[in-house]
This record gives sequence, C-alpha cells and structure tokens, in this order.
Amino acid sequence: MLILADMEETMTDGWKKFLWGVAAGAVAAAFVQTDTFKKGAAKALACGAQLKEDAKEYFETLKEDVEDLKAESSVKA
Repeated sequence: MLILADMEETMTDGWKKFLWGVAAGAVAAAFVQTDTFKKGAAKALACGAQLKEDAKEYFETLKEDVEDLKAESSVKA
C-alpha cells in the first residue's frame, strides 16, 4: 500500500491520463474482437447501407417530381 501511495505522489496528471488511456485502449481492443461487436457492427453497416439506398430513392423521386412541375409550369406559361 505504501508503494501505491508513493507512486501516486510522484505520478503527474499527464502520466495518469496516459495510463488510463492505455487501459481503455486495451479494453476497447479486446471488445472489438468479440463476436457480439462484429455482429453489431455488421448490422449497423447494413442499416446504414439501407438508409443510403432509401435516401437515394427518395431524392431521385423528388428530383423527378420537381422536373415534372418545371415542365408543367413552362407549358402553362
């Protein structure tokens, strides 16, 4: 216990933050290698790809509608 007390007194805040960062990195590295993370990441990417396709279709339809309105307004004018 005395060693930890001496160590705490001599360690600067920078070193403490560095060691916490190393520990957090080790935990994160272990977590990303789990099947749970890999399955979750694959689902998230699949949802993102689907969202992209849905948005692409929506804006394409919107573009066509605007072009139709433009054509109709030029015919009426």
